[in-house]
Amino acid sequence: MLKKLKKLPAYGQPKTENDSRPPSNESETEVNKLTSLLTTNLAVLKERFQGSVDIVFREFKVGFDPNKSAALIYIDGLVKAESMNATILKPLMFDFAREELWQELNQHNLLTFIRDYAVPNNRVQEFSQLKDVIDSILRGNVALLLDSFNSALIFDSKGFEGRAIVEPATESVVRGPREGFNERLGINLSLLRRKITNENLIIEQLNLGTRTRTTVCFAYLRGVVNEKLVNEVRDRLQRIDIDGILESGYIEQLIEDAPISIFPTVGNTEKPDILAAKLLEGRIGIFVDGTPIALTVPYLLVEALQSSEDYYSRPYFATIVRWLRIASLIFALYLPALYIAIQSFHPDLIPTPLLVSMAKSKEGIPFPAYVEVFAMGMIFEILREAGVRMPRPIGQAVSIVGGLVIGEAASKANLVSETVIIFVALTGIASFVIPSLGDVIPLSRLFLMTWASLLGMFGILMGSMVLFIHLTKLRSFGVPYLAPLAPGNLDDWQDVLVKAPTWALNTRPRLLGAWNSIRGRSTRPSPKKK
Repeated sequence: MLKKLKKLPAYGQPKTENDSRPPSNESETEVNKLTSLLTTNLAVLKERFQGSVDIVFREFKVGFDPNKSAALIYIDGLVKAESMNATILKPLMFDFAREELWQELNQHNLLTFIRDYAVPNNRVQEFSQLKDVIDSILRGNVALLLDSFNSALIFDSKGFEGRAIVEPATESVVRGPREGFNERLGINLSLLRRKITNENLIIEQLNLGTRTRTTVCFAYLRGVVNEKLVNEVRDRLQRIDIDGILESGYIEQLIEDAPISIFPTVGNTEKPDILAAKLLEGRIGIFVDGTPIALTVPYLLVEALQSSEDYYSRPYFATIVRWLRIASLIFALYLPALYIAIQSFHPDLIPTPLLVSMAKSKEGIPFPAYVEVFAMGMIFEILREAGVRMPRPIGQAVSIVGGLVIGEAASKANLVSETVIIFVALTGIASFVIPSLGDVIPLSRLFLMTWASLLGMFGILMGSMVLFIHLTKLRSFGVPYLAPLAPGNLDDWQDVLVKAPTWALNTRPRLLGAWNSIRGRSTRPSPKKK
């Protein structure tokens, strides 16, 4: 994990000579406590927020009594003003003016009466620590301070704008749910709850980031997941010491088992149904407030070859599609390396007519095969990146037209052969079939190309052995990365190379170590006998 940062005072700048905070002989607990004087509390809060223009301090009188002063503190833009006016200000300023209410109030503490009777808000909390009050305000809540009371009431009136629930662009399906996560943590958790309506779905919360205090939640199914895995995830999250968490990618890089490896050992998804399916297998999902990407652990390599649509379609076609993904992975990794090896070291391995055709296309090309493939691969990646980063209408035109124009011009200028263009195009298309390994395939392909340019077919074999040894050493939260292929587990193979029918998938993956390995007891369906 990262080196621990020097601890700075909470919610403020490092102490300077002109710092007007309480002297050091006072304990931190006393400094952070609210006082019974409203003016003092407001002065401290205004100092902590350093005069930010979006922090609103709304002072008023409770029930038109000049002796009962109060104040609401909230952040403009994070609070739903209509809800705050109707459920907080109106009851306190107007309803408290009724005589019969005052007679009832004389029998109660004012703060307790407001919390239990006066304000119709769905969530009310009481805090006496200044840090808790500031935390609540920064998260979009409304704080109520009353004179003569050393506690604050926190009301839930969040109302900031958010993106609607739409289909994720990166995980589109023909058959299956279209809804995806968005940037609001509460909505994401509710989407998961809709998929798993079970009291054993446990969601734990942490605040990570010494500056951002980002809300992070992890979810699991009690009675299914291995408790050792839960403790490990909780421990790794609690060990994170960084000033800010802005996206789930921060969490991924700080909890993964092999941070130096190019292979991801933490999965991610934008779809609630995929996350629910992984939780049902004994995995853990991690949510980060402000991002639609949820993380899943443990993550295995075979998950990159699976799709949620495989489980919604009939098993026969799903198996064929899975084989196509495996073939696409092999093409994306090995086609350029095979071309370089055959062209440079083993031309006798291809039939004579094809060899003559390749020789004609190679005639006049001043560069060796490795340089050709590397240059065209770089151009392809540049066009792909430009198509992703530019506005969508322009990006599509750049990626398609640019590829055609550059490929045709390079071929006519005798910079690269037509064969190389075909191989690079097939490689690029094949890599699009497995988007979850989009950042792994180009690096692995370059690694194999380098071995092929040095030793030919023997180099490809050596490079493949190095990759395989590395993959067998990887672990994802203690689970072998190549499971159930290595170590082999025939019971779990029915959902790897093939997609078995749903009625045959009655056990969870055994290597995940789930406490309850029985998923169901369905049998092969058949018509009821008369």
